[in-house]
Amino acid sequence: MITAKYRKSELISNYFILTLLALFCILPILLMFFNSIKPQEEFGVNPLGFPMSIRLENFVDAWILGEYAQIFLNSSKLVVGTLILNLTISGLAGFSLAKLNPKGSDVFLLYLLVGISIPAQMFILPLFLLWKELGLMNTHIGLIIIYAGLNAPFATFLIRSYMVQLPDELFEAAKIDGASTLQLFYKIALPISWPVFLTAGLVVGLAVWNEFLFALTFIQDESSKPIATILFAFQSRFENDWGLVNASAVMMLAPVVILFMFFQKRFIAGLTSGASKG
Repeated sequence: MITAKYRKSELISNYFILTLLALFCILPILLMFFNSIKPQEEFGVNPLGFPMSIRLENFVDAWILGEYAQIFLNSSKLVVGTLILNLTISGLAGFSLAKLNPKGSDVFLLYLLVGISIPAQMFILPLFLLWKELGLMNTHIGLIIIYAGLNAPFATFLIRSYMVQLPDELFEAAKIDGASTLQLFYKIALPISWPVFLTAGLVVGLAVWNEFLFALTFIQDESSKPIATILFAFQSRFENDWGLVNASAVMMLAPVVILFMFFQKRFIAGLTSGASKG
């Protein structure tokens, strides 16, 4: 009886904490959305409440004034390019570590853990000097290489942790049938490992979409800047027009929320399977 009461109280306390965390995450987003559809004159009398009148023109004005068509294209290029490069490298590396057991794999796993734990800001100065010498400043390809490299340790470790659980018998049978190492990867490992590739892709893609510091440092051309840096400039330019600023922030956040809503189950499944079986 005491145990049942204890479990019930523990369950209630857990739900209470989870509810507080959910409100902590959701309320700022709701407030930002409400403010994005308010007319400017309403902020003086109703800055935190529901909008008394709706002005959807804030989104149109923010889209035009911020030149978001070009900005979304720039960010999309960075995300797609980074995902292609990152998942190709991380997928092959993760498969090699999980199933081929190359010499020095334990040392490489340690390197991955170190790479995940080191703050990315430590690489800004040496990369800036190197990219300047190589002529990669103010180029999307230069930033794509940086993003792919910075996110490679996490993606490799996650993919490797997932692929370790794959039955070795599948690969042994394919070897007997004459499959090459590359065929083992893209004909066997890749088709049955797509949940973890989706998870890694979402994490890396969202990180690239929201990244600010490296984009601000390595992209100086206004026409090539991604959405995070332009949002910062937009807020500085229209700091007194809260409707425009919040509409701009909503447009930046919307793709992230939509993607997560569509793929949240696969995303969580990929993370938990990789973490529990690695």
